[in-house]
Amino acid sequence: MRSDGAELVAAVRRGDAEAVTALLEAGAAPDTPTEDGLPVLCLAVAAYDAAVAEALVEGGADPDRTLPDGTTPLVRAVAGGSPAMVTAVLGREPRLRLPDAERERLLALAREWYERCARDELRDRTDASGPADARRSRVMDDEFAHVSQVTLDDPTGSTDSTGLTVRDGHGTILTSLEWAFRILTPVEELVARAARRDSEHVDWTAARCVLSERSSMETWSAVAAHRHSPDPARRRFALDVLFTKLLTGLSRRNSYEKETADLLVAWATDGEDDAGVLAEVLRVLSETEHPRLKAVGLRHAGHPDPRVRVHVPDLLRSWDTPPTPLDADARTVLSALAEDEDGAVRARAGRALVVAHEGSLEFTDLIVGLLGDPEADVRASVAEGVAHSADRTPAIADALAALLHEDVFDTRLNAAFGLLRRDDPRTADAIARVGPPPHPAYEHDHRLSAFWWWERDRRKGSGAAE
Repeated sequence: MRSDGAELVAAVRRGDAEAVTALLEAGAAPDTPTEDGLPVLCLAVAAYDAAVAEALVEGGADPDRTLPDGTTPLVRAVAGGSPAMVTAVLGREPRLRLPDAERERLLALAREWYERCARDELRDRTDASGPADARRSRVMDDEFAHVSQVTLDDPTGSTDSTGLTVRDGHGTILTSLEWAFRILTPVEELVARAARRDSEHVDWTAARCVLSERSSMETWSAVAAHRHSPDPARRRFALDVLFTKLLTGLSRRNSYEKETADLLVAWATDGEDDAGVLAEVLRVLSETEHPRLKAVGLRHAGHPDPRVRVHVPDLLRSWDTPPTPLDADARTVLSALAEDEDGAVRARAGRALVVAHEGSLEFTDLIVGLLGDPEADVRASVAEGVAHSADRTPAIADALAALLHEDVFDTRLNAAFGLLRRDDPRTADAIARVGPPPHPAYEHDHRLSAFWWWERDRRKGSGAAE
């Protein structure tokens, strides 16, 4: 093995994608074999190292190379059950690159694994029997989604688990391959794949992604029809798809925003017996525009589940600039929710009150009370809303100043920022009491930047006066 080949194998083994790219650019052979004679891409596939696999494929490694056992690196990736790995190895334009027979082979393999229990399929394919035990663990397959990883212990006691580990992302792999091969999977089948999992699993997110990309009215209608499904998981998934289409389709045609808003209003009005699903209906509805938003909010203001009540303030508040004044019914309901038994409901009501505050003593007292709420999360949330509001009520500024002793950095930060925006004489002391940020994520925070500019202008003003 050439020295650059040995270096490439070593880089792959230690998971160093940057070194792999550098070695390939320097002339290392992308299909360098390892000690077992297999190309180095198979080593990355077996290790579930998607970053290294992607670097190899981008550098020229052949994902379709036929191996001694008749498989290919891509086939091995599909069998391994990691959607991230399949994405890394699939390569560009697979529909044009792969012949029909190979595409069918990949689809059949993914479907076979998906339709069977991963543990049983793993047993069959490794000829394991007897006392071998399957261990299941939850792992992140990429930055955003998790899968279950199944490892079948070798009954001989060997610690070499090669070939005995698989991930359960085959539903996602099947969905992704169908989409890549331009196969229009029936909506019902995609919904079924998602509903088998929780909302953080890759099968759920992959099906949601594909359906949100499909822009026909036929697809929208088929998704919306699951509003009437007896399975709450299917109803939640339909809502997730509709919400995703709203978020991603605002600048496109066929976002179906009006149709979605009408559907959600009918859904919330006609009744939904699962409080969790109803809460999601109201959450998505609050992201739309509809003349009946307030009526829906009023309808559910007294719902026994706080997950539902927490979304009512966003249905009652005005999103206009400047905000439209609240009518008597909305004022009454928001005032009641500001004193709700649930802290999250109080916090959301407080944010809505801040937006609607027109200087009345009633709303001032409620906001001041929430800034002194017994729950730290409520104080923090309402302080953030107040800090960025146009309100200049002295009592509210005093309530902000009282938060400068809080243990939570963000609360102190918002209190000081709110005082600065109000030109409050306590600003200098407030900034001093905020303290250093606890995390590098605050490096470009607009509030800290405002402090810097305020102190700079103050120093310049003092210098000019002298």
